[in-house]
Amino acid sequence: MEAKAIKNKGQARLFQNDMLEMLSKTHPIVIYSLYLPLIAFMLWLGASRYGYPAWREAELLAGGLLFWTLFEYVMHRYVFHLVVESAWGKRLAYTVHGVHHEYPRDRSRLFMPPVPSILISGASFGFMYLLMGWQALAFFPGFILGYLLYASMHYAIHAYAPPKYLKALWRNHHLHHYKTPDKGYGVSTVLWDIVFGTVPDKAHANDM
Repeated sequence: MEAKAIKNKGQARLFQNDMLEMLSKTHPIVIYSLYLPLIAFMLWLGASRYGYPAWREAELLAGGLLFWTLFEYVMHRYVFHLVVESAWGKRLAYTVHGVHHEYPRDRSRLFMPPVPSILISGASFGFMYLLMGWQALAFFPGFILGYLLYASMHYAIHAYAPPKYLKALWRNHHLHHYKTPDKGYGVSTVLWDIVFGTVPDKAHANDM
């Protein structure tokens, strides 16, 4: 991903077409309204049609949530920050994630827009179903819940001052944006940064 000067005000225009430009933005309420009913429905379906007891659904939900945190880390480190050389690749990388690094406070692009979100989540559910059958009805909601928690945390980090007990997450993500883009890939947790040795150096926080 090609680095550009950070702009803390304004927003980029990604598409000349007004409809595509509109579809590149969203509000958290839109995403919550898509996925919270889906989570509830899938858990109900798993219990009512396939007879999963509450303890089993809770296990699968927790597993999906943990899996999301690893998925979040891997995607951010190896996909969103992929170094590409072609003009087409650079344009794609900018559209997917580079625009967020250039305009980190653009609230309309802190959640993934509905169309790509639905496509990715649909493919993710299909993959999980192939691996675990209808147990995905409880595992996938955990995965999506993880996404909602991550996206909500990400939105809050860029939009609000940190609460006292979450200052470390705020600091790490701001260091990722402003000082150490090769560190701090976790947003909702530092777990995988610790595991893979990519926790930002706290000393850089004094330079911010």
